[in-house]
Amino acid sequence: MLAIVLLLCAGWMAYIFFYPRKYNVVHLKERAGTRYWTLATGSRIAYTFVPAKGERKPFPIIYLHGGPGAGITDLEIKTLANLSDYGYDVYLYDQVGCGHSNRLTDINEYSAERHREDLAEIIDQVGAQKVILLGQSWGSILGSLYISTNAERVAKFVITAPAAIQPENHVYAAIAVPDSLQMHQPSYNPRYAHSVTSNLRAKAIEFWMRQFGKKLTSDREADQFATFYATYLNKTMVCDTSKAVIAEGTEGYYSHYMTRLSLGKIPDPRPKLMECSIPVLIMKSQCDNQKWGFTTEYFDVFRNHEFALIKNAGHNIFIEQPGEYISVIKTFLEK
Repeated sequence: MLAIVLLLCAGWMAYIFFYPRKYNVVHLKERAGTRYWTLATGSRIAYTFVPAKGERKPFPIIYLHGGPGAGITDLEIKTLANLSDYGYDVYLYDQVGCGHSNRLTDINEYSAERHREDLAEIIDQVGAQKVILLGQSWGSILGSLYISTNAERVAKFVITAPAAIQPENHVYAAIAVPDSLQMHQPSYNPRYAHSVTSNLRAKAIEFWMRQFGKKLTSDREADQFATFYATYLNKTMVCDTSKAVIAEGTEGYYSHYMTRLSLGKIPDPRPKLMECSIPVLIMKSQCDNQKWGFTTEYFDVFRNHEFALIKNAGHNIFIEQPGEYISVIKTFLEK
């Protein structure tokens, strides 16, 4: 009897660990006009280029998406393409391990430093003397890392929905938001997405990754789970949950988790950031799911900054307030 029980338990564990699971999610499709950079780092980076209209401004815009591992969506391309109307070349790229960019065989190669190195080479390939960085959430961390080592290559920095500068200073997490800003939490928080999507197979994949630095399953299955999770997480990204979008299948599971695990190991960029005089726009939304204190640290680190609060919008400002999002960025860039 004991042998039968043990055999059944072994079979159950084998099913959890080795039987692939499918999710009813949107699958990533090739996007018309996608181009590729092949970098010396080993990354093959997919990107969309929106050329400037009319008289071209000297510095192109490079958009750094959130996540890490979220990838570029059609909605982001559609929204940010509006900046080309004002003479800006706009580049939107999938960071390595997500979207149409390549996945790495060794997931231990995913790190914040790897993303910074990729960005440095991308800026070299763009060929402009300087660039304008536009960082969304995790993109604000990546942009800050790049600036800490290459400030002379950045003309301006736009931060939307600031994420905590890394390595995180926990003192800032405790800073309360001023009542005068009338900010409030979205209807759903990230724990909601975890509770809805959590399953034993996903837990096994994460355990294997964290303990052994290996893939228990294919990128295909892992990315499908990340897309499944993102669809629920998107409800935390808006003020009005009826505006939440379905994930487009751009997510990269291993890039997301392994990059996050690397954040505590990066050199502190703050001393270098406090020395730079780059003009910085910091945009925060009324229903952002990130702590207010993380935003205030950007005030302290980037001395030459201005702040804009966007009402009736969540973490992804461009979903609910695309017009104001573009207008505020344009006004800042043209100063």
